[in-house]
Amino acid sequence: MTSIISPEISYSFFFSLPQWKTANWDDYLNYRDTLEEQRIKLYYYQNKLLIQMGKEGINHTSINDLFTMILFIWFSQHPEINMNSFGGVLLEKREKRSAAPDLVVYLGKDYPKWKQGESRYINLDQWPVPNLVGEISDTTLSSDLDEKKHLYADLGIPEYWVIDVQAKRVFAFQLQDNGQYQQGDVSLVLRGLPIKLLVESLERLDQETNVSVANWFSQQILNRKSE
Repeated sequence: MTSIISPEISYSFFFSLPQWKTANWDDYLNYRDTLEEQRIKLYYYQNKLLIQMGKEGINHTSINDLFTMILFIWFSQHPEINMNSFGGVLLEKREKRSAAPDLVVYLGKDYPKWKQGESRYINLDQWPVPNLVGEISDTTLSSDLDEKKHLYADLGIPEYWVIDVQAKRVFAFQLQDNGQYQQGDVSLVLRGLPIKLLVESLERLDQETNVSVANWFSQQILNRKSE
């Protein structure tokens, strides 16, 4: 198959791909393998490629760490649920789709396990899709609510969160029987968690550290359990 994008990958061209560009699977593999040591995020969907820098700003990293702590806090209060987190890992459905969400959650015992000699990516032809993925949206909100939303729905991922850094919003989409996402007010993967509690956590970051916000979130969960 003839590559649409030149195989001679240069940084100048790499930085010119902040938007989705026409490409084929070979182009995707070329970037994935050539820039493996760089901190990048790759997305491939419907013959288009998106490359994002993995080095994020302060707001993005602070919120990403906060939501990782929130996941830990929630599932530590629900030890009966087996949960594994693989934030930032590359998901691949060969020849068709790939993505590198900021948040990746697997529930149950059938989660990816790496073996010597295997790739470091999650092969979705071998493993089930995650139960939940999320994107921390600072400068990527448009794509996160459009192309990536369709990408994750086509992969069959049950729940997708978009965390809007600038407007302090959380969109929680749940997959319906028709294969489309519908926005919900309560998480299905984090059983019964009100999305407004995530929004309140975001809002508190204006005045507090992400660790203190995580402690506040933990107290809210304990209060709910005691009600």
